[in-house]
Amino acid sequence: MDEVRIGMLGSGFIGEFHADGLRYIPGARVVANWGAGPERREAFGRRFGSRPLDSMDAVCADPEVDLVVVSLPNHLHLDAVRSATGSGKAVACTKPLGRNAVEAAEMLRLVTDAGVFHAYLENVVFNAEMIRMREMIESGAIGRLTTFRAREGHSGPHAAHFWDARLAGGGALLDMASHGAEAARTMFGKDVAVRDVFAWGDTLVHRERTSLEDNAVMLIRFADGRVATMDVSWSSKGGLESRFEAYGDGGRIVQDIISSPLRAFIERPAGYLGEKVDADTGWVYPVPNETYAHGHDAMMADVVGAFREGRPPQETFEDGLIVNEILDAAYRSIASGRWEPVERPAGVATA
Repeated sequence: MDEVRIGMLGSGFIGEFHADGLRYIPGARVVANWGAGPERREAFGRRFGSRPLDSMDAVCADPEVDLVVVSLPNHLHLDAVRSATGSGKAVACTKPLGRNAVEAAEMLRLVTDAGVFHAYLENVVFNAEMIRMREMIESGAIGRLTTFRAREGHSGPHAAHFWDARLAGGGALLDMASHGAEAARTMFGKDVAVRDVFAWGDTLVHRERTSLEDNAVMLIRFADGRVATMDVSWSSKGGLESRFEAYGDGGRIVQDIISSPLRAFIERPAGYLGEKVDADTGWVYPVPNETYAHGHDAMMADVVGAFREGRPPQETFEDGLIVNEILDAAYRSIASGRWEPVERPAGVATA
Protein backbone atom coordinates (compact mmCIF):
# COMPACT_ATOMS: atom_id res chain seq x y z
CA MET A 1 0.00 0.00 0.00
CA ASP A 2 1.72 3.16 -1.20
CA GLU A 3 -0.76 5.67 0.16
CA VAL A 4 -2.72 5.71 3.42
CA ARG A 5 -5.71 8.02 3.22
CA ILE A 6 -7.01 9.22 6.55
CA GLY A 7 -10.42 10.42 7.66
CA MET A 8 -10.04 12.71 10.66
CA LEU A 9 -12.83 12.93 13.23
CA GLY A 10 -12.12 15.99 15.34
CA SER A 11 -11.01 19.47 14.29
CA GLY A 12 -9.72 20.66 17.65
CA PHE A 13 -6.52 20.72 19.67
CA ILE A 14 -5.69 17.01 19.69
CA GLY A 15 -6.92 16.51 16.14
CA GLU A 16 -4.36 19.04 14.93
CA PHE A 17 -1.61 17.24 16.88
CA HIS A 18 -2.59 13.94 15.24
CA ALA A 19 -2.73 15.47 11.77
CA ASP A 20 0.60 17.23 12.31
CA GLY A 21 2.05 13.86 13.36
CA LEU A 22 1.56 12.63 9.79
CA ARG A 23 3.77 15.32 8.24
CA TYR A 24 6.92 13.20 7.81
CA ILE A 25 5.19 9.95 6.81
CA PRO A 26 5.45 9.45 3.04
CA GLY A 27 2.09 8.79 1.42
CA ALA A 28 0.01 9.48 4.53
CA ARG A 29 -2.49 12.29 4.16
CA VAL A 30 -5.80 13.48 5.55
CA VAL A 31 -8.40 13.32 2.78
CA ALA A 32 -11.61 14.04 4.75
CA ASN A 33 -12.46 15.56 8.10
CA TRP A 34 -15.37 16.28 10.43
CA GLY A 35 -15.58 18.13 13.74
CA ALA A 36 -17.65 20.54 15.76
CA GLY A 37 -18.88 23.55 13.78
CA PRO A 38 -18.60 24.22 10.04
CA GLU A 39 -16.11 27.05 10.49
CA ARG A 40 -13.70 24.87 12.42
CA ARG A 41 -14.12 21.97 9.98
CA GLU A 42 -13.40 24.23 7.03
CA ALA A 43 -10.37 25.82 8.70
CA PHE A 44 -8.99 22.35 9.44
CA GLY A 45 -9.60 21.31 5.84
CA ARG A 46 -7.75 24.34 4.51
CA ARG A 47 -4.78 23.71 6.78
CA PHE A 48 -4.40 20.02 5.97
CA GLY A 49 -5.77 19.91 2.43
CA SER A 50 -8.73 17.68 3.28
CA ARG A 51 -12.43 17.78 2.40
CA PRO A 52 -14.61 18.94 5.33
CA LEU A 53 -17.73 16.75 5.51
CA ASP A 54 -20.93 17.37 7.44
CA SER A 55 -21.13 14.22 9.58
CA MET A 56 -19.10 11.55 11.31
CA ASP A 57 -20.80 8.86 9.22
CA ALA A 58 -19.93 10.68 5.98
CA VAL A 59 -16.22 10.54 6.81
CA CYS A 60 -16.35 6.87 7.80
CA ALA A 61 -18.30 5.88 4.68
CA ASP A 62 -16.15 7.93 2.30
CA PRO A 63 -14.63 5.51 -0.28
CA GLU A 64 -11.35 7.45 -0.28
CA VAL A 65 -10.79 6.89 3.47
CA ASP A 66 -8.64 3.91 4.49
CA LEU A 67 -8.08 4.71 8.18
CA VAL A 68 -10.33 6.69 10.53
CA VAL A 69 -8.58 8.67 13.29
CA VAL A 70 -10.82 9.53 16.25
CA SER A 71 -9.66 12.76 17.91
CA LEU A 72 -12.95 13.63 19.59
CA PRO A 73 -14.20 14.30 23.15
CA ASN A 74 -14.59 11.18 25.31
CA HIS A 75 -18.37 10.86 24.95
CA LEU A 76 -18.10 10.51 21.16
CA HIS A 77 -15.46 7.76 21.01
CA LEU A 78 -17.88 4.82 21.05
CA ASP A 79 -20.17 6.32 18.40
CA ALA A 80 -17.14 7.07 16.21
CA VAL A 81 -15.78 3.53 16.47
CA ARG A 82 -19.25 2.13 15.79
CA SER A 83 -19.48 4.28 12.66
CA ALA A 84 -16.00 3.34 11.45
CA THR A 85 -16.48 -0.40 11.95
CA GLY A 86 -19.93 -0.20 10.39
CA SER A 87 -18.19 0.97 7.21
CA GLY A 88 -15.46 -1.66 7.56
CA LYS A 89 -12.76 0.93 8.18
CA ALA A 90 -9.56 0.64 10.19
CA VAL A 91 -9.68 2.92 13.22
CA ALA A 92 -7.30 4.64 15.63
CA CYS A 93 -8.72 6.33 18.75
CA THR A 94 -7.20 8.82 21.14
CA LYS A 95 -6.89 8.21 24.88
CA PRO A 96 -8.73 7.40 27.05
CA LEU A 97 -10.35 4.78 24.85
CA GLY A 98 -13.66 4.98 26.75
CA ARG A 99 -15.20 6.90 29.59
CA ASN A 100 -15.07 3.58 31.41
CA ALA A 101 -14.11 -0.03 30.78
CA VAL A 102 -17.61 -1.02 29.63
CA GLU A 103 -17.38 1.47 26.75
CA ALA A 104 -13.81 0.44 25.96
CA ALA A 105 -14.80 -3.25 25.93
CA GLU A 106 -17.59 -2.51 23.48
CA MET A 107 -15.12 -0.70 21.20
CA LEU A 108 -12.76 -3.67 21.32
CA ARG A 109 -15.69 -5.99 20.50
CA LEU A 110 -16.67 -3.82 17.53
CA VAL A 111 -13.22 -3.85 15.91
CA THR A 112 -12.75 -7.56 16.67
CA ASP A 113 -16.11 -8.55 15.19
CA ALA A 114 -15.47 -6.36 12.13
CA GLY A 115 -11.95 -7.78 11.73
CA VAL A 116 -10.45 -4.33 11.22
CA PHE A 117 -7.12 -2.80 12.23
CA HIS A 118 -7.25 -0.83 15.50
CA ALA A 119 -4.78 1.42 17.31
CA TYR A 120 -4.88 3.20 20.67
CA LEU A 121 -3.41 6.70 20.40
CA GLU A 122 -1.29 7.05 23.56
CA ASN A 123 1.42 9.54 22.66
CA VAL A 124 3.44 9.60 25.90
CA VAL A 125 4.95 6.14 25.34
CA PHE A 126 6.27 7.38 21.98
CA ASN A 127 8.21 10.45 23.08
CA ALA A 128 11.94 10.11 22.47
CA GLU A 129 12.88 10.20 26.17
CA MET A 130 10.33 7.50 27.04
CA ILE A 131 11.58 5.26 24.24
CA ARG A 132 15.17 5.69 25.46
CA MET A 133 14.09 5.06 29.06
CA ARG A 134 12.46 1.78 28.02
CA GLU A 135 15.55 0.74 26.05
CA MET A 136 17.80 1.40 29.05
CA ILE A 137 15.53 -0.54 31.39
CA GLU A 138 15.35 -3.47 28.97
CA SER A 139 19.16 -3.46 28.65
CA GLY A 140 19.49 -3.85 32.43
CA ALA A 141 21.17 -0.46 32.87
CA ILE A 142 19.42 0.22 36.20
CA GLY A 143 19.07 -3.39 37.25
CA ARG A 144 15.62 -4.69 38.04
CA LEU A 145 12.95 -1.99 37.79
CA THR A 146 11.33 -1.68 41.22
CA THR A 147 9.11 1.42 41.09
CA PHE A 148 7.89 3.93 38.52
CA ARG A 149 6.47 7.40 39.16
CA ALA A 150 4.57 9.86 36.97
CA ARG A 151 3.73 13.47 37.77
CA GLU A 152 1.43 15.28 35.35
CA GLY A 153 -0.32 18.58 35.90
CA HIS A 154 -1.55 21.85 34.50
CA SER A 155 -3.97 24.58 35.55
CA GLY A 156 -7.02 23.00 33.90
CA PRO A 157 -8.37 21.72 30.57
CA HIS A 158 -8.81 24.03 27.61
CA ALA A 159 -12.30 22.87 26.51
CA ALA A 160 -15.68 22.85 28.27
CA HIS A 161 -16.41 19.14 27.70
CA PHE A 162 -13.53 18.12 30.00
CA TRP A 163 -15.29 19.74 32.98
CA ASP A 164 -18.67 18.06 32.36
CA ALA A 165 -18.94 14.81 34.35
CA ARG A 166 -21.49 13.27 31.98
CA LEU A 167 -19.47 14.02 28.84
CA ALA A 168 -15.96 13.38 30.16
CA GLY A 169 -16.62 10.41 32.43
CA GLY A 170 -13.85 11.42 34.83
CA GLY A 171 -11.61 14.28 35.86
CA ALA A 172 -7.86 14.67 36.20
CA LEU A 173 -7.44 10.96 36.94
CA LEU A 174 -9.04 9.76 33.70
CA ASP A 175 -7.59 12.62 31.68
CA MET A 176 -3.98 12.45 32.84
CA ALA A 177 -3.27 9.24 34.78
CA SER A 178 -4.26 7.33 31.65
CA HIS A 179 -0.85 8.43 30.32
CA GLY A 180 1.04 7.29 33.42
CA ALA A 181 -0.77 3.96 33.63
CA GLU A 182 0.23 2.96 30.10
CA ALA A 183 3.75 4.31 30.58
CA ALA A 184 4.09 2.11 33.67
CA ARG A 185 2.81 -0.96 31.80
CA THR A 186 5.33 -0.23 29.05
CA MET A 187 8.21 0.01 31.54
CA PHE A 188 7.35 -3.01 33.70
CA GLY A 189 6.38 -5.07 30.66
CA LYS A 190 2.90 -5.73 29.38
CA ASP A 191 3.28 -9.41 30.26
CA VAL A 192 3.10 -8.40 33.95
CA ALA A 193 -0.56 -7.83 34.83
CA VAL A 194 -1.77 -5.01 37.05
CA ARG A 195 -3.35 -6.69 40.10
CA ASP A 196 -5.01 -3.89 42.06
CA VAL A 197 -5.23 -0.13 42.59
CA PHE A 198 -5.40 2.30 45.50
CA ALA A 199 -6.39 5.91 44.82
CA TRP A 200 -7.42 9.25 46.28
CA GLY A 201 -9.06 12.12 44.45
CA ASP A 202 -10.96 15.29 45.28
CA THR A 203 -12.12 18.62 43.89
CA LEU A 204 -9.80 20.99 45.71
CA VAL A 205 -9.79 24.11 43.52
CA HIS A 206 -12.46 24.10 40.79
CA ARG A 207 -15.61 23.37 42.80
CA GLU A 208 -17.53 26.16 41.06
CA ARG A 209 -16.73 24.67 37.69
CA THR A 210 -16.99 20.89 38.05
CA SER A 211 -17.91 17.98 40.30
CA LEU A 212 -14.97 15.99 38.90
CA GLU A 213 -11.70 15.46 40.76
CA ASP A 214 -9.11 18.12 39.93
CA ASN A 215 -6.34 16.40 41.90
CA ALA A 216 -5.68 12.69 42.37
CA VAL A 217 -3.04 10.13 43.31
CA MET A 218 -3.13 6.52 42.12
CA LEU A 219 -0.98 3.52 43.09
CA ILE A 220 -1.09 0.54 40.75
CA ARG A 221 0.29 -2.75 42.03
CA PHE A 222 1.51 -5.34 39.57
CA ALA A 223 1.06 -9.08 39.94
CA ASP A 224 4.67 -9.46 41.15
CA GLY A 225 4.19 -6.85 43.91
CA ARG A 226 5.96 -3.90 42.28
CA VAL A 227 4.19 -0.55 42.36
CA ALA A 228 3.82 2.53 40.13
CA THR A 229 2.53 5.94 41.27
CA MET A 230 0.55 8.50 39.27
CA ASP A 231 0.17 12.02 40.75
CA VAL A 232 -2.05 14.29 38.64
CA SER A 233 -3.49 17.79 38.91
CA TRP A 234 -5.76 20.25 37.14
CA SER A 235 -4.65 23.06 39.47
CA SER A 236 -0.92 23.20 38.86
CA LYS A 237 0.06 26.73 37.84
CA GLY A 238 2.94 27.59 35.56
CA GLY A 239 2.30 25.39 32.55
CA LEU A 240 2.23 21.70 31.72
CA GLU A 241 4.10 19.23 33.95
CA SER A 242 4.99 15.80 32.56
CA ARG A 243 7.73 14.02 34.49
CA PHE A 244 8.46 10.29 34.64
CA GLU A 245 10.92 8.50 36.91
CA ALA A 246 12.08 4.89 36.87
CA TYR A 247 13.90 3.38 39.86
CA GLY A 248 15.81 0.12 39.78
CA ASP A 249 18.00 -1.77 42.22
CA GLY A 250 21.00 -0.56 40.19
CA GLY A 251 20.14 3.02 39.31
CA ARG A 252 17.41 5.44 38.26
CA ILE A 253 16.27 7.35 35.16
CA VAL A 254 14.43 10.68 35.27
CA GLN A 255 12.86 12.44 32.30
CA ASP A 256 10.74 15.55 31.80
CA ILE A 257 8.94 15.74 28.47
CA ILE A 258 8.23 19.44 28.88
CA SER A 259 11.72 20.56 29.89
CA SER A 260 12.97 22.89 27.18
CA PRO A 261 16.46 24.24 26.53
CA LEU A 262 14.79 27.35 25.13
CA ARG A 263 13.82 30.17 27.47
CA ALA A 264 13.04 33.82 26.93
CA PHE A 265 12.04 36.96 28.78
CA ILE A 266 9.48 38.80 26.63
CA GLU A 267 7.42 41.95 27.13
CA ARG A 268 5.11 41.24 24.18
CA PRO A 269 3.24 37.99 23.44
CA ALA A 270 4.88 35.77 20.83
CA GLY A 271 1.84 33.66 19.99
CA TYR A 272 1.49 29.98 20.87
CA LEU A 273 4.31 28.80 23.17
CA GLY A 274 3.21 25.32 24.21
CA GLU A 275 0.34 23.30 25.62
CA LYS A 276 -1.34 24.71 28.77
CA VAL A 277 1.09 27.64 29.11
CA ASP A 278 -0.34 30.04 31.73
CA ALA A 279 1.63 33.21 30.88
CA ASP A 280 2.52 34.78 27.54
CA THR A 281 4.96 37.44 28.82
CA GLY A 282 7.79 37.57 31.34
CA TRP A 283 9.95 34.46 31.59
CA VAL A 284 8.54 31.88 29.19
CA TYR A 285 9.72 28.44 28.06
CA PRO A 286 8.60 27.77 24.48
CA VAL A 287 8.54 24.10 23.48
CA PRO A 288 10.38 23.58 20.18
CA ASN A 289 8.72 21.12 17.77
CA GLU A 290 5.99 20.20 20.24
CA THR A 291 4.43 17.54 18.00
CA TYR A 292 7.73 15.64 18.07
CA ALA A 293 8.44 16.38 21.74
CA HIS A 294 5.11 14.94 22.88
CA GLY A 295 5.51 11.76 20.82
CA HIS A 296 2.87 12.36 18.16
CA ASP A 297 5.29 11.98 15.23
CA ALA A 298 6.51 8.56 16.34
CA MET A 299 3.03 7.44 17.38
CA MET A 300 1.45 8.23 14.03
CA ALA A 301 4.41 6.69 12.21
CA ASP A 302 3.88 3.45 14.15
CA VAL A 303 0.13 3.46 13.41
CA VAL A 304 0.49 4.13 9.67
CA GLY A 305 3.46 1.74 9.35
CA ALA A 306 1.59 -1.07 11.11
CA PHE A 307 -1.51 -0.51 8.96
CA ARG A 308 0.58 -0.58 5.78
CA GLU A 309 2.41 -3.75 6.83
CA GLY A 310 -0.66 -5.58 8.11
CA ARG A 311 0.67 -5.97 11.65
CA PRO A 312 -0.65 -4.85 15.04
CA PRO A 313 0.58 -1.43 16.21
CA GLN A 314 2.45 -1.03 19.50
CA GLU A 315 -0.76 0.21 21.19
CA THR A 316 -4.09 -1.47 20.41
CA PHE A 317 -7.64 -1.23 21.74
CA GLU A 318 -6.74 -4.08 24.10
CA ASP A 319 -4.20 -1.75 25.74
CA GLY A 320 -6.79 1.01 25.91
CA LEU A 321 -9.25 -1.34 27.59
CA ILE A 322 -6.68 -2.36 30.22
CA VAL A 323 -6.00 1.31 31.00
CA ASN A 324 -9.74 1.89 31.44
CA GLU A 325 -9.93 -1.15 33.74
CA ILE A 326 -7.11 0.29 35.87
CA LEU A 327 -8.86 3.66 36.08
CA ASP A 328 -12.23 2.08 36.91
CA ALA A 329 -10.53 0.31 39.83
CA ALA A 330 -9.06 3.65 40.91
CA TYR A 331 -12.48 5.30 41.00
CA ARG A 332 -13.84 2.37 43.02
CA SER A 333 -10.91 2.81 45.41
CA ILE A 334 -11.62 6.51 45.86
CA ALA A 335 -15.14 5.56 46.92
CA SER A 336 -14.22 2.58 49.12
CA GLY A 337 -10.90 3.71 50.61
CA ARG A 338 -9.46 0.26 49.87
CA TRP A 339 -7.24 -1.47 47.33
CA GLU A 340 -9.55 -2.52 44.49
CA PRO A 341 -8.86 -5.34 42.01
CA VAL A 342 -8.44 -4.63 38.30
CA GLU A 343 -11.23 -6.54 36.61
CA ARG A 344 -12.54 -7.08 33.10
CA PRO A 345 -16.18 -6.06 32.66
CA ALA A 346 -18.62 -8.96 32.97
CA GLY A 347 -19.11 -10.89 29.76
CA VAL A 348 -15.90 -9.66 28.11
CA ALA A 349 -13.34 -12.29 27.16
CA THR A 350 -9.80 -11.97 28.50
CA ALA A 351 -7.14 -11.72 25.79
